[in-house]
Amino acid sequence: MIKNTFYVTTPIYYVTAKPHLGSLYSTLLADIAARWNKLMGKETFFLTGTDEHGQKVAAAAQKAGKSPQEFVDSFIPAYKDTWHKYELDYTEFIRTTDSHHVQAVQQWIKKLIISGDIYKGEYSGFYCTHCETFVTGSDHPSINSGRTGEKHTGEEQIKPVAYPACPSCGRETHALAEQTYFFRLSKYQDRLLQFYADNPDFITPKERVHEVINFVKSGLTDLSISRTTITWGIPFPGDPNHVTYVWADALNNYITAIGYGDPDKQELFNRWWPADVHVLGKDIVRFHAIYWPAFLMASNLALPKKLLVHGWITVGDQKMSKSLGNVVDPIALYEKYGAEPVRYYLMRKMAISHDSSFSIEDLEQTITADLANDLGNLLNRLTTLAQKHNLPTVTAPTTWSPAACDLRDSCSTMLAEVKNHMDDYLYHRALARIWHYIHATNTFFHAHEPWKLANTDPVAFAEIISATCHSLQAIAIMLLPIMPTKMHQLLESIGALDATHHTQTIVKNLEDNVWRQTFMLKKIDPLFEKFDPSIHFSGNPKNTQDDRANSSTHSTPVRPEFIEGDKSYITIDDFVKIELVVGTITHCEPAPNSTKLLVLNVDFGPLGTRTILSGIAQWYAPQDLITKQGIFVLNLKPRKMAGLESQGMMLSAKTEDGNLKMATVASPVPNGIRLS
Repeated sequence: MIKNTFYVTTPIYYVTAKPHLGSLYSTLLADIAARWNKLMGKETFFLTGTDEHGQKVAAAAQKAGKSPQEFVDSFIPAYKDTWHKYELDYTEFIRTTDSHHVQAVQQWIKKLIISGDIYKGEYSGFYCTHCETFVTGSDHPSINSGRTGEKHTGEEQIKPVAYPACPSCGRETHALAEQTYFFRLSKYQDRLLQFYADNPDFITPKERVHEVINFVKSGLTDLSISRTTITWGIPFPGDPNHVTYVWADALNNYITAIGYGDPDKQELFNRWWPADVHVLGKDIVRFHAIYWPAFLMASNLALPKKLLVHGWITVGDQKMSKSLGNVVDPIALYEKYGAEPVRYYLMRKMAISHDSSFSIEDLEQTITADLANDLGNLLNRLTTLAQKHNLPTVTAPTTWSPAACDLRDSCSTMLAEVKNHMDDYLYHRALARIWHYIHATNTFFHAHEPWKLANTDPVAFAEIISATCHSLQAIAIMLLPIMPTKMHQLLESIGALDATHHTQTIVKNLEDNVWRQTFMLKKIDPLFEKFDPSIHFSGNPKNTQDDRANSSTHSTPVRPEFIEGDKSYITIDDFVKIELVVGTITHCEPAPNSTKLLVLNVDFGPLGTRTILSGIAQWYAPQDLITKQGIFVLNLKPRKMAGLESQGMMLSAKTEDGNLKMATVASPVPNGIRLS
């Protein structure tokens, strides 16, 4: 029987600090996956939680003057409060100190001891406290860690390399020799390679697959899964001198949370396992793509269907790090911008496939341009116009005009493409496609000038309002997983909120493409706030709360003063020679012979389409530019770049932190409009 269920998990987070933007991002990816599948009519289970054992936690607790349990308990409210504020609708929040998890892990270990997959030996080599991981011979060529029941002093192995760096985090390791229990990871090397071959889509994006396969092919050593030098962990069953190594403890949360090890919950476990997707950062791929599948193989359990591996969020070209002082506080963002604009920004601008840069300036620009101007302003104009001309109830015409039919057909295409992107977890592409349709709807609304038709042709006026309402309904429903509260408000404003009560058919009804809805319009407060780009921000995320606390603390940029005779002056005659024209980017891809250039196809309306090369590949992924309107110099002499001809130039501005941002217009205008 095919199960109509969807099970998604996040990594469980180390409780040595409050949640940061990176942990919010991981959890938000899982939340949107769950919400999307619920929208598709599936029953969902969304698991998140905290990883609370290990040497690093114990050391942090001692430094704080607390017992480990008191220490980890102190962080749980911060996690739950942050997840609640950001509308992360998890099913269960698991803690590795939960009694049912502890008991289930101990049962799992006992089973593998009986089967011979766990045995006692001695480890000698290097250990990374930060990652809670042993650095083995396959990690570092000069190290040959103990992986059998034989006894080693470790002296011969340690001499050639003095404290090598951890391959995961780059921090210095330290020498370690102790008695331990091993999991026979080497036994599953061939089975793992066969599994990767049989399941090429197991890891998304595909770039991560090759890293994993190459690591396994280099040779797997058996994995130490217990420690004798620490006490803060799950007691190892049958041996009071050992505690369970943190990864053997933590990874099992994915099955213990849904009933593994509890005979009374076997039906629950069968209902949800295997997981449909594990969401995780690229720094813990090895544990999830190698150790975890091997644990499951040894346990005769099915393997998860997919690992969704995202890149890092960078600030000023550096990964967020407490030591660098550039960690972004999600609560500070929430208090300034609200949950849903931040949710949208993270999904729109942070591409799954690679590291993505975060900046306050880009966040504010995106909220203003995409949310306030493109979407919020469209709703406001629609309801204001309908209210002004006494049209609270909007019925669909019996026959649509050709232009409205084109908009309806575009809606159908958008729905199909967005559905594919959402199913593939490519949320940034889904949002880019939705915004392409939002621009089309704005263009339709603007081009037909309903404010002029209200008194002269009320039938045509009502058709434009109805077509726009149908478009907004489709847009809002497809955006529900990203911005659930705001989209409920939008649907309520056009009288279409009832559609959300039928989750089994809501998207199917849209896909049927029958525009026969009646809308009851009411004006609401603006959905999104605009932010003034003239207000200066220091660019340092750690100053977010101080710099953005209130407008009185803002400083405005100082404009350069031109002196008489300054060569920076040009005459008006010089200026009018420059054709600054607005165009929409319809296609974008990397230039074949350059790492800096992107090739843009730009629609200039009646002026035609041109190919323009722009050196912004460092700051924009191609999919992030498609459907964006920009400002271009159209009469620049064509020039060869990377073997291609560029027929113009895109304007951009350099921010204080050195990033380039494309110049655009405040709200959509027809392509080909010249600036003056």
